Amino acid sequence: MLAADPGASIASIAAEAGVDRRTVYRRFASREDLLAAIYDARLTAIEHAINDARLREAPVAVALHRYVENIITVNRTWPVDLTRMLTHHTVHTRRDTAIQEVDTFLQRATDEGLLRPEQPQNWASALLPQLMHLVSQQMPELSAGQAADVVVDTFLHGLGTS
Repeated sequence: MLAADPGASIASIAAEAGVDRRTVYRRFASREDLLAAIYDARLTAIEHAINDARLREAPVAVALHRYVENIITVNRTWPVDLTRMLTHHTVHTRRDTAIQEVDTFLQRATDEGLLRPEQPQNWASALLPQLMHLVSQQMPELSAGQAADVVVDTFLHGLGTS
């Protein structure tokens, strides 16, 4: 609901959930606390997606597909307003850690010849999240695996050596 209307009130959120707004306030003292909990859950899901992809040890192509599939699932499960999320004070350190992990993986992909090294710096790390976000939003009929196939194919054939 907050993805569709970031300004949704606690009362409307409670109504959509089928509970009284007092129930929401018992769990979350304020709208800000509710948003912080949502952001925390999304970041936790991203961290699990990264760990599950085994970016440091799995073969690059396997890790890439698994990471993309996992993040598409996160995007569909936690479709929050990322611009707003990034303004929240609790987000930056954890997000920066996740970004560094993926950037290190993308450098590994370049070093191992899966990505072309002559691309502008950080181009791959800017493009990949955009592709995942786009397929998450524009192709809901695809399973996460099918959507990952589209993203990985587009990513590698746009940046890849083959």
